[in-house]
Amino acid sequence: MIWVYAIAATLLSFCTLHADPIDVRFVEGSTRGFLLLRSSGGEVLGDGEQLQVLRDGGVETRLIFRFKDGSSHEETVFFTQRKVFTMHKYRLVQRGPSFPKPLDASLDRATEQYKVKYRAEENRQEEQDEGKLDLPPDAYNGMISMVLKNLPRGITRTVHTVAFTPKPKVVKLELSPAGEVPFSFGTIRRNATHYLLKPQLGILGPIASLFGKHPPDYRYWIINGEAPAFLAFEGPLYPQGPIWRVELTAPVLPKGS
Repeated sequence: MIWVYAIAATLLSFCTLHADPIDVRFVEGSTRGFLLLRSSGGEVLGDGEQLQVLRDGGVETRLIFRFKDGSSHEETVFFTQRKVFTMHKYRLVQRGPSFPKPLDASLDRATEQYKVKYRAEENRQEEQDEGKLDLPPDAYNGMISMVLKNLPRGITRTVHTVAFTPKPKVVKLELSPAGEVPFSFGTIRRNATHYLLKPQLGILGPIASLFGKHPPDYRYWIINGEAPAFLAFEGPLYPQGPIWRVELTAPVLPKGS
């Protein structure tokens, strides 16, 4: 997959990376949610939580997963929502046996700096890479569920994301609705929009598919209505990783408390 992303990034560099950012239709605020992480077969791999707070004129969101095998995944993003969503800072840290290539990567829009610490193979010494990266206005690492909540229903949009391979590559990501899905909670019955997220490799698509290197689609389910909300996600959390499922859960209080 690394060679596919590398060539794709080279081709994309000849095209404009500056697309329109997503309009703010639903303002984000302080919140906290609890999550389960499952394998494609339904096995619970770990649990997680998402914390969101208002800070320094913007919003900071942290997504944390703790695996049963001791691994951890943590994403932190700082963004503003002044008419449009703008990602300003992003950090991704992945460690433990669930991640064959441990990673600590960060982006900063103001300085155009990126930093990546990684270990390419088991037991190898940690390596570092840093430099400048021009982020397009619609680069939305760590913000895809928020972006989807703000898309008008039935609309397909293309945004950008940064893939760490481990060197960062700016990749186009098509967000397209794939139909309505009913869900229930007790006696409550509602509908969610199923979205497919397709990495765009341009003319490399057929070549990547031929060699079995085309990145898989990502899937999100977003609750509809006057207060859209995240319901579930399916996809890999790292290049060439397994398909995992993230879904909402609720805390359990002790009996008699």
